[in-house]
Amino acid sequence: MTATQHPHLLQPLDLGFTTLRNRVLMGSMHTGLEDRFYNYGKLAAYFGERAKGGVGLIVTGGISPNRRGWLLPFGGTLNSIFDLPNHRKVTRAVHAEGGKILMQILHSGRYGYQPFVVSASAKKSPISLFKPRALTERGIRSTIASYVRCATLAQKAGYDGVEIMGSEGYLLNQFLCARTNQRTDQWGGSIDNRMRLAVEIVKQVRAAVGPNFILMYRHSILDLVEGGNSWEEVVQVAQALEKAGVTLFNTGIGWHEARIPTIVTSVPRAAFASVAARLKAAVSVPVIASNRINMPDEAEALIASGGVDMVSMARPFLADADWVNKVAAGRVDEINTCIGCNQACLDHTFQNKRASCLVNPRAAFETELVYRKTAAPKRVAVVGAGPAGLSAATVAAECGHDVTLFDGSDRIGGQFNVAMQVPGKEEFAQTLRYFGRRLQITGVKLQLNQRVAREQLLAQGFDVVILATGIVPRKPGIEGINHTKVVSYLDVLQRKVIPGKRVAIIGAGGIGFDVGEFLLHDPAIPLPVPVDNWCAEWGVDLQAQSNGGLVQPAAAEPYRQLYLLQRKTTKPGAGLGKTSGWVHRAVLQRNGVEMLAGVEYRRINDAGLHITVGGVGRVLDVDQVVLCAGQESLTELMPSDAERQQPGMPAFHCIGGAALASELDAKRAIREGAVLAASL
Repeated sequence: MTATQHPHLLQPLDLGFTTLRNRVLMGSMHTGLEDRFYNYGKLAAYFGERAKGGVGLIVTGGISPNRRGWLLPFGGTLNSIFDLPNHRKVTRAVHAEGGKILMQILHSGRYGYQPFVVSASAKKSPISLFKPRALTERGIRSTIASYVRCATLAQKAGYDGVEIMGSEGYLLNQFLCARTNQRTDQWGGSIDNRMRLAVEIVKQVRAAVGPNFILMYRHSILDLVEGGNSWEEVVQVAQALEKAGVTLFNTGIGWHEARIPTIVTSVPRAAFASVAARLKAAVSVPVIASNRINMPDEAEALIASGGVDMVSMARPFLADADWVNKVAAGRVDEINTCIGCNQACLDHTFQNKRASCLVNPRAAFETELVYRKTAAPKRVAVVGAGPAGLSAATVAAECGHDVTLFDGSDRIGGQFNVAMQVPGKEEFAQTLRYFGRRLQITGVKLQLNQRVAREQLLAQGFDVVILATGIVPRKPGIEGINHTKVVSYLDVLQRKVIPGKRVAIIGAGGIGFDVGEFLLHDPAIPLPVPVDNWCAEWGVDLQAQSNGGLVQPAAAEPYRQLYLLQRKTTKPGAGLGKTSGWVHRAVLQRNGVEMLAGVEYRRINDAGLHITVGGVGRVLDVDQVVLCAGQESLTELMPSDAERQQPGMPAFHCIGGAALASELDAKRAIREGAVLAASL
C-alpha cells in the first residue's frame, strides 16, 4: 500500500512471528451465517471480500467452544474435526486475498438464549429468559478443556489465531467481576481468584497451539455496570493474561446489560480510546482501540499519537468492504461510512436474522445481491433523490444502465437531510456525501430543482421509471388542526419554525422521538456533542476511578418542556430498534418528557391541546403542537394498471416511502433500490 495522509494507519505491525499488513482490525460482528454449516460458502465470500479490501486482520463472529456456550440453540460451534471443512472455506478465502483471520471463541455464559446456560454463579441475566447454573469445579475444568480443543481445531482449520472473548459481559467477564461472581472457592472472591479462569484458558491454549499462533484477548476495560472491576483490577488482569501468553489485546467497552450506550450513533467518535491508551501504558504487547471509530482521520490520529497500536472497526466493514483500500488510494471521500444506526446489524442479530447493513445491503449477501454489468443497457429514470432513489440510481448506473435522477429539491438526500439535524444523527451526512460521490463516479445524470411530470418522463423515452418520490406528512383529523400552534415535524427539523418552551408532539414513533431529542437540545452546545458533555450526561468516568467506570450523571437541564403523545395503548417507543430504542427513551425520560399512551385528541385552540387519557380530560398549555402522526406515499406519477399495459409504456416501479409510508424505513428503502436496480 502506498503512503497517504494516513501513514501510521497503513504501517505494518510486527508481532514477532508474523506481520500484519496494516493497523486496521475488522472486529467481530456476528452475522448469523456462522450458525449454520450450509451458510459457510456465503460466510467465506463475505470475509474474502473484506480481505480483498485490504484490512490487516479479521475476526469472525463468535464461535462457541461447547454446547453450554451457545448464544442460540445449535449456534456456531467448533468442537469436532467434522466442523473443519466448513471453516477451511473461510480461511482459504481470506488467505487467497492476502489477509489474516482469527476465529473468536465466545462462551455466552448467562447471556445464552438456550436452556444449557452456565455462569460463575446462578444469577439470571436481565437480557435472557434462562437462569444459569453455577459451574462446578468439574464443569470449570471441562470448560477450559473446551477452549483448548476449540483453539487447536481453529489452528487445524487454517486460522491465523483466535480471539478469546473476555468482555461485553460474556462468560469470562462474568467470572472476572463481583457483579456476577459470588463464589467462595478458588474461582471467586479476590481478583486473583476471579481471573483464574481467564488466565488458565490463555495459559493452556498457548501451550497447546505453540508460540507462532496469534492469541488475542478481548479485555473489558470499562464494564459500565455496578459491580464492575476497578482500573487497578483491569490492569492486574491484563498483566496476568500477557504473562500467560496473549499476543495482543483488543478492548471491550460495557456489558450488553449496561444502561449506557457504547456504539450507537449518538456516542461521540472514538469516545473510549483514551481508556485503551491507559491500558497500553500498562502492558508491553500491542493494544487495540475500539468502539465508534469509523473514519480514517480519527483512526490515524489515535495511532500517530502512540496511544494505541491498532484500531478495531466491525460495523464499518459491513458498510464498506473496501475501506482500507480506499484510504490507501487517497479516496476517503468514497468510503461508505457506518452511521452507527444498528438497524440492519445488531437489531437483526438480536432478532435471530442475518445481519447486514442499512447503507450497504450487500453486506453478508455478497453471493446473492450481485451488481453485474448488463449486456442490454436501458435508459432509466429515477424520480426522487432520497435514500431509495440514490440507491437505485447508483446501482443501476454501476450495472451499466443510462440513468437520470430527478428531484424537485436543490439537493440530494430527501428525508436524510431532515434526520441529520437530530442530535446524535450527524453521521447521516456521511451517507449523503458517499452517495453524492457515487453519482459522480457512476455517471448518473442528476437533475435537481425539477419536479418532473409523467408526460415529461414519457416524452424522453425511458425504458424504466423508478418512483422513489417519498412521502408527505399526514395531517390527522383533529378539531383545530389548522390552528397557528400546529406545525409539521418537517418545519421544525428544517428550522422553518422555532417552537416555544412548551411543546406537545403528536406521534411517538421514530420521528416523534427524533423531534423530541431535537427540541431538548440546547443550541448553544455544538454538535456533535463533545465527549466530556456526553460522559457527564450518561455518568461515565473515563478515568475509571470508580468500579466499572460509573459516576452519578449530571443533573438534567431540559431545554424545553415536552409531551410525547400517541393514540396506541402500547408503550411509547415500543417499535424503536431493539439495541438503540432504549437509548432514545432514556434521553427523553431523563429530561422529564411526559410520555402518554392511549391518548384521545379532542381539539386544539388558544388554550392548548385538549386530550383525554384513561377517561380523564386534560388541557396541555403548550406553545406548539408538532405533528409526527404518520406519512402518506407520494404516488401521483404512477400510472394506472390499464395505462401500464399500453404499448410503448416504460416499466414503472415504486420503492421506498412511495411504496410504503407507514413507517419511514431507510434500511428497506436502500435495499429495495439496490435489489430492483440489480435486477433490471
